[in-house]
Amino acid sequence: MMQPYEQRFPWNLDWNLLRTFMIVVDQKGLTRAADYLGVTQPTISSALKRLETTVGVSLVDRRPGNFALTESGELLYQECNTMFGVVSQIPGLLNKAKHHVSGHINIVMTSHVVSEHLDSVLHDFNSENPDVTYSISIAESSEVLNRLRQNRATMGICLMRDPDPMLSARPLYRERFALYCGPRHRLFGKTQIKLAELKGENSVSFQTEVETGPLFLLAQLRERALLNPVVKGISANLPEVRRMIVAGIGVGALPVHVASRDVDAGLLWPLPPYSGLPVADIHFVTNPRRSMNPAERVLVAAIEKLIETTPIAERTYP
Repeated sequence: MMQPYEQRFPWNLDWNLLRTFMIVVDQKGLTRAADYLGVTQPTISSALKRLETTVGVSLVDRRPGNFALTESGELLYQECNTMFGVVSQIPGLLNKAKHHVSGHINIVMTSHVVSEHLDSVLHDFNSENPDVTYSISIAESSEVLNRLRQNRATMGICLMRDPDPMLSARPLYRERFALYCGPRHRLFGKTQIKLAELKGENSVSFQTEVETGPLFLLAQLRERALLNPVVKGISANLPEVRRMIVAGIGVGALPVHVASRDVDAGLLWPLPPYSGLPVADIHFVTNPRRSMNPAERVLVAAIEKLIETTPIAERTYP
């Protein structure tokens, strides 16, 4: 058990005396220490005596022409060096704490967002900030925007037809849409297909196209191909539109860079037209009125930097 005077010692000690004592030892004498600190020798001598009074032992052997530490002085000097090392680390530790990023990020996006640029930013951000947690939910583009207006998400990634005065939106990437059929379709595997061969074909599409939403341009593509004007199947979810195409319910439009894997795997086949394909922007959306935690601020800034520094041509797939 610590004695009462030992408990009071840290509070009564003038820590500057320890620093002065270290300099006396390092300079191997009171006079040199005084010169080093720019003070008089009596000032150093007085400080040393005060320290010895505080610790209750002699620290320096004061024989004329000799400078040596007592056994207690050696021990105290070693402890001072340890304390100095700990204190010297404080700025670095505080700086690290200042830059430590933590918090939860809630992302809501439309289905099947495929962007190598976004994935790269998320990878780098997560590597640099391992304590951040995430939740990602999928919703129709209209619901993505609704959640952001209600401040229920950090950021959204979705289609937009018109600007929203309550939100901040910028194109994250641009994708082209083409028509595809499934492996059971009569045109699957056929080359040099003429546009006229699609006349009257059943089609499937996205809810946002049928309801004159942000994918209204796909209606123009279907009209260009002279498809049956009555859409046979709709879904707000890209994988389900793909499912209907593969199942042969109808031909349909998909983002080219998303469908490419299925084309390579023999599950989809591209149909005309092969040029002048419609383009859609996938937007990165935030609510300017949201008070963001450190993790949200850093990730949003990283995505905004991506958008500012990478030309849209490089963010256009394929």
